[in-house]
Amino acid sequence: MPSETRASFVAIDEVQLAADLERGHVFTDRILHLRGREETLLLGAATMKPILTQILPGLTVVERPRLSQLFYAGQKKITRLPRRSAIVAFSADEVYAIAELVKRQRGGAAVVIGALSPRTRNAQVALYQEGDVEYIVATDAIGMGLNLDVDHVAFAQDRKYDGFQYRNLTPGEMGQIAGRAGRHMRDGTFGVTGQTRPLDDEMVQRIEGHEFDPVKVMQWRTKVFDFSTIDNLRKSLDMPPRLQGLTKALPSVDMQALEHLARYPDILELATSRERVEKLWEICALPDYRRITSLQHSDLVAAIYKDIVRLGAVKEDFIAEQVRRADRTDGEIDTLSARIAQIRTWTYVSNRPGWLADPAHWQEKTREIEDRLSDALHERLTKRFVDRRTSVLMKRLRENAMLEAEISVNGDVFVEGHHVGQLSGFRFTLAGGTDGQDLKAVESAVGKALGLEFEARAARLHAAGNNDLAIANDGLVRWLGEPVARLTASDHVMRPRIVLLADELLQGHARDHVQARIERFVNHHIATVLKPLDDLVRAEDLQGIAKGIAYQLAESLGVLFRRDVADDVKALDQEGRASLRKYGIRFGAYHVFMPALLKPAPAELITLLWALKNDALGLPGYGDLIPALAAGRTSIVTDHSFERNFYRLAGFRFLGKRAVRIDILERLADLIRPLLQWKPGSPTRPDGAYDGRRFMTTPAMLSILGATADDIEEILKGLGYRADSVTADEASAHLVSTAPTPAQPAAAAVEDATSEEPKADDTATAVEASETGEASETSAAPSAGEEAPAEAEAAPAEPAASEEPQEEKRVLLWRPGGRNDQPQRNAGPRREQAPREGGRRPERQGDDRRPQNAQNRGEGRRDRKEQGDRPPRNDRPRQDRPERHDRQDAAPRQDKGNRGQPQRFEAKPRKEKPLDPDSPFAKLAALKEQLKK
Repeated sequence: MPSETRASFVAIDEVQLAADLERGHVFTDRILHLRGREETLLLGAATMKPILTQILPGLTVVERPRLSQLFYAGQKKITRLPRRSAIVAFSADEVYAIAELVKRQRGGAAVVIGALSPRTRNAQVALYQEGDVEYIVATDAIGMGLNLDVDHVAFAQDRKYDGFQYRNLTPGEMGQIAGRAGRHMRDGTFGVTGQTRPLDDEMVQRIEGHEFDPVKVMQWRTKVFDFSTIDNLRKSLDMPPRLQGLTKALPSVDMQALEHLARYPDILELATSRERVEKLWEICALPDYRRITSLQHSDLVAAIYKDIVRLGAVKEDFIAEQVRRADRTDGEIDTLSARIAQIRTWTYVSNRPGWLADPAHWQEKTREIEDRLSDALHERLTKRFVDRRTSVLMKRLRENAMLEAEISVNGDVFVEGHHVGQLSGFRFTLAGGTDGQDLKAVESAVGKALGLEFEARAARLHAAGNNDLAIANDGLVRWLGEPVARLTASDHVMRPRIVLLADELLQGHARDHVQARIERFVNHHIATVLKPLDDLVRAEDLQGIAKGIAYQLAESLGVLFRRDVADDVKALDQEGRASLRKYGIRFGAYHVFMPALLKPAPAELITLLWALKNDALGLPGYGDLIPALAAGRTSIVTDHSFERNFYRLAGFRFLGKRAVRIDILERLADLIRPLLQWKPGSPTRPDGAYDGRRFMTTPAMLSILGATADDIEEILKGLGYRADSVTADEASAHLVSTAPTPAQPAAAAVEDATSEEPKADDTATAVEASETGEASETSAAPSAGEEAPAEAEAAPAEPAASEEPQEEKRVLLWRPGGRNDQPQRNAGPRREQAPREGGRRPERQGDDRRPQNAQNRGEGRRDRKEQGDRPPRNDRPRQDRPERHDRQDAAPRQDKGNRGQPQRFEAKPRKEKPLDPDSPFAKLAALKEQLKK
C-alpha cells in the first residue's frame, strides 16, 4: 500500500482493518494522510462510521444496504454440507484435514490460506468458481477481498489465534466471514460443522441483522520520524497519538527489527548520519514473509543494510545464492510454501529502488521463480485435495449432459472418459468420491452400458469350456479369474448350493443361463475329481452291510477309522468285501479308505466341501496341509491349533506330535503283521521279530515314515501299541537263545502259507482290540519308564561291573495294547527277563504263552476253564508262598524243558469249532491241524 500518490482518485478498501492489532496502524495512516487530488473514497463496514466522522470532520457517508439476507442453518456434519459451501477454519493443519475429508467424501475442495502467494490463491479460487469442485476450505482470509459464488458458510472453529492469544471470534468478525454467503439478490446461509458448538441465539440475531459493535479506537503510529540518530528514531516511534479515538499500536515487525539492530555494534558504527538512519528504517520495513523469529529476520535486515551502506547495493553473490535455494519445485505443500515465502522476500528487495545494482534482472528472475513455485503449489494442492475425475464428472452432471459410458477389456468403467468404477465378473464396484444424487446419476449412466455388457458376458460364460472355470479354495467359482459365484452348504456334502455373485442388472434368461452353466461345471468338477467317491454314492449294486459301510464312507468323504466300523467289517461276508473293493475301497488295519483320494487335488476339494458343510473356512489349518501332501511328505509335525479334521481330510492320521499319511500307516501295519505272527522256532525270523508277541522297530519302518526313532515312538503309541524296555544285552541273549531251527518241510510249508495268505482286513483284529480302549487319536499309552518298576521287581539287582557304572542301553519291545493290557506282571516277558540262579529263565512253552490277539485270548481262557487248569494267579493263597526272589531253590516247573537243550514250542489245545465252508482261512487252519497229526 503506497504511503503517498499524485493520483486524482484514491480508494481505500476494508477500512475496518484500522482496528487490527497487527496491521491496523498502516490502514490508519492511509486513512489520515493518503489523499487523491480530487477524490478519496473509504470503503468498509458500517461499524467505522462513528469513529471516521469523529476523526475526519465533514466526511460524507453513503450507505449501501445488503440486497440479500443471511439465515442461520444450524449445525451440520461436513459430509452433509450443501454444494457451493465454504468451510472456515483458523489454522493450516485444520484446513488441510478438512480438505482431505471433503476429498474422500465429496470429490475435492479448493484451499485458501493466508500463506499462499496471490497467484496460487487466485488459481484455487478459480478452481472453485469454475465448478471443478463444490467446496472451498479457507481461513479468515476468505473474508477479505474475495467475492465468491458461495451459498453457505460453515464455521469449523469459533476461536482463533490473533498473534498474541487465542480468543473467541467477535460478532463483527463472524459477520464479515458469513457475509461471503449469498450474492447480490441471492440469499445465503451460515452455520457450524459437527465439531463446533451451535451458535447462541444472540450471536445468530446479530449476524442476521448486521448488528455489530462500532469500532471505538483505531491503531496508530506516528508519521513524523527523527532520523538524527537511532535512539532519536526509537523515541519518535514512542510518541502517543494526539487525536481522540486513536491508540498507540503494538510494536510491529519493523519496530522489532530496529530494536534488535540497535544493539549490534557494527550497525551503530554504520548508522552515523541522518541518511543512513533513514535507510536503516527503510530496510527494517522488509516484510517477514517467512514467519520466522524476529531475531532471524533482523539478521537478514542487517546483512542487507551492511551491503547497501558499504557497497551501495546488495552483493550479487549473496542474492544469487538465496534465490538459487528457492528455485526448486520438488517437495510437498509445506516445502513449496516456505520457498514461495523466501522468494517473495527477494521479490520485494528487487522492487525497492537503490537496493540492487541490477534490479530489472532480479525482478524478472524472482517473479519467474515465484510464478513457477506458485503453479507447483497449486498443482500439489489440487493433487492432494481434489479428485480430478470426480470433480469433472460432477461438473458434467450439473450441466445435465448425456453421459457416455465405456467398459475396457480389463473391466474398467469410464463415464465421459473418467474412471468411475470396476466391473469384476457380474458385479460393478463404484469408485469412491460420489454419493447422493451424484451416485444416482453415475449409476444411471453406467447402467445402460452394464446392461448390454452383462448380456454379452452371460452368453460368453454359457459357451465357455470347463478350463475357463475354476473352484478356488475360498469357495468362489471364478470365470477367467473373476468371481462369478460362491459355494455354500446344502443338505448333501457333495452337492453344495451355488449363489451367483451378480448385480440386479443380470436378469431374465441371461441370469438363468449363467446359473445353469455354473451348476453344470461344479457338478462335473466334483464328479471328475472325486470320481471314486461319486461312483460309490451312485452305486446300486451294494446290499446290506456293504451298503451301510459305503454310506458311512461317503459321509466321511473317503476315510473311516476301522475301529468305528469294526462290528460291521467283522459281519461283512466275502461277497460284500469284494463288492466294496470293486469301488476302490481298501480295508486296512487302521482305516477303511479309498487310496485314489489321497492325492492333492481330491484332498483339496474334499477339505473345501467339508469346510463348507461345517462352516470351517476360517478355522486354523484350513488349506495348510495340502502342500505337504503335494510335496510327497509321508509324515509331518502336527500343529495343535489346527482343526483336527483337516488332517483326516488331507489324508493324514493325527498321532500326537506327528501326523502320518493313511496309506503309509497301512504299509507300516504290513511290516508289523509278520513280526507279530512269527513263532519262536520257525525256520526264518523276520527282521524286527522278537518273541511272537513283541517286535522291534526296523530301518524299513523309519524309511517309509520319513521319521526318526523318537518320532516312531510317538507314532506307535498313537496307534495303541505299548512298549516294554529291556537292556540290549538281554535282547541279544534272547535272540540268540531263540534262534530258528530246522522244521518239518510240510509243516514249514503250511506255516509259510498260513502266514502269507491273510490280508490286512482279515488280520486287523489285534489292532482293533488295541484301539478299543483309546479315548482319542492321541496316545494315552504308558511310556517305557512306567514299565521299569515291574521289571525291577522281577529281577534282582546285578552287581556293579566296575567302580563307575555306565547307563545300560535299552531296547523297546512293542506289543499291541488294549483293555487287557494291565496284567503284564504275570506275563511271559517278565519271567523271561528275570534271571534265576545266575542264568536266564527258559522260554515258556506254547501252552503257557499269552495269546497273540483278543480272539485267541478269549479262546485260551475258555480252554483253561474247560480243562480244569489252575485258578487265576491272583486267587491263589499267598500266606505260605515266599516272594519270587526268595524261591531260587524251588524245583523247576514241570512244563519247562531242559535248560541246556534248544527250546521247542507246541501249539496250545484249542476247542474244536465247526468249520465255515465259505472261509478259506478256516480251511487252511484245518489242513494245518491234519498235517500236524
